[in-house]
Amino acid sequence: MVTRLTLLHTSPVHVPVFDALRDRDHPEAVLRHLVAPELLDRARAQGPDAAAPGLRALLAGSVGPVLVTCSTIGAVAESLAPELGVPILRVDRPMAALAVRTGPRIAVLATVESTLAPTVALLGEEADRAGRPVSVTTHLIAEAWSRFEAGDTEGYLALVAAAADSVTEADVMVLAQASMAGAALLTRTSTPLLASPPHGLAAAVHAARQGTVRP
Repeated sequence: MVTRLTLLHTSPVHVPVFDALRDRDHPEAVLRHLVAPELLDRARAQGPDAAAPGLRALLAGSVGPVLVTCSTIGAVAESLAPELGVPILRVDRPMAALAVRTGPRIAVLATVESTLAPTVALLGEEADRAGRPVSVTTHLIAEAWSRFEAGDTEGYLALVAAAADSVTEADVMVLAQASMAGAALLTRTSTPLLASPPHGLAAAVHAARQGTVRP
């Protein structure tokens, strides 16, 4: 059975990442990619809510579930689902739920400051849902983002991995942005390190099969 899913990205670099995950884990899925970097630019400059008009315009008329792969605007996108009549899943929610189940001390790593508050809020939501108290610390790797923007993926991921290896006193670490996922292959830490793409895509494909997306 063919499973159709729309993915909304704020960088074109995510397209091959999710296509590779599809090929590896969900070969029956057909992915439609929308790429809108201006949504993240607007959210960074004016706050995540500023992305709402652009999200409305892009997602209006979509058929079937939409997976939003940008953590900064994920909550805003989710909030538009009833208005648009489109099932919307943020890529980091399944990862956040897994982090809460893994341990109470959660470290959040991000390379864009605008991602931190939405990620911390999401972890709080999932902790409340699971009835598990958590403490969350945040780690901003600000110097890495310029590498990403310059196309230096290797340098970007190396900085993220080094930051992860320096984190202590955490039961689990969360890579807040999909762009950071490759760093998990470079770290030496023994602390569980979670990235959103595989968990988010698996949840979205399942939702598309079942015809449901959990709010």
